[in-house]
Amino acid sequence: MIKEEGLWAGLNRPMISIENADVVVFGIPFDGGVSFRAGAKDGPRELREITYSIYPITERWESFSDLKVLDLGDVQGKDREKIFKKAEEIAYQAAKAKKLITMIGGDHSTTIPVLRGIDKALEDPLGIIHLDAHFDLCDEIDGNYLSHGSIERRALELRNISDIRNIFFVGVRSVEAQELPFIRDKKINMLKAMDIRRQGVGKSLERIREKMKKFSRIYLTIDIDVLDPAYAPGTGTPQFGGLDSRELLDLLYGIFELPIIGFDVVEVAPGLDDSKIALFAARKIITECWGHYYRKKFNQ
Repeated sequence: MIKEEGLWAGLNRPMISIENADVVVFGIPFDGGVSFRAGAKDGPRELREITYSIYPITERWESFSDLKVLDLGDVQGKDREKIFKKAEEIAYQAAKAKKLITMIGGDHSTTIPVLRGIDKALEDPLGIIHLDAHFDLCDEIDGNYLSHGSIERRALELRNISDIRNIFFVGVRSVEAQELPFIRDKKINMLKAMDIRRQGVGKSLERIREKMKKFSRIYLTIDIDVLDPAYAPGTGTPQFGGLDSRELLDLLYGIFELPIIGFDVVEVAPGLDDSKIALFAARKIITECWGHYYRKKFNQ
């Protein structure tokens, strides 16, 4: 049971409806889709616990204290099918009402029902920006077609995703054996972590915006392992050579110039990191993204 008073820097408005909210938040404490280390199921609960002591002000000293946040709590269920069905419905309702979706995972498989719900609500092509060390284009992992490594493969099956060019991969630095032949003959929008370091955030953002500006609706999915393990050790499949925290924050600032309709932060496993560095990184990511959304929606 979450304590409502003071939650999310005091922005949570538990008594309002989805229609009257600006942001709809929900957690999916599920990590049954992992192929390596579990623990991401604890992310939503522990993340909320460190939101009572902060203020709704970005690192650029911009206040978003008028933002109306509705935290619907965690999606619960006895099995994956029921959990994903409930999550899909929440995403559908929030997208239909044109509210900014914020989902807290859970492993990355929890993005699948969110994308399905958004897809049902939209009639326009959907763009996806995928910040991750991995492509997540596996058709299956150990027979699991809803694994945390199959997110974007399942996205390619959605009605409003015409082909792989609807997706822009950012920060990747690992590829699975079954993904390599799948991507080799395709034109993929991609910036490896090494590309961002070599060319800088500014040029990287120019490339992202150039490819994604044609979409009027874009969903942003953020696997915490897009960060180098030095900045986010508490995750199930860390990959050396990732983005640093400054690069990620600057990328997010620029990405929100695009029409972002929702985002998630997934794969934060607090139990794998005694210092909770990844957990605090996730909190910063979410609050900064809300600030960017607020500035664009209300101050332009």
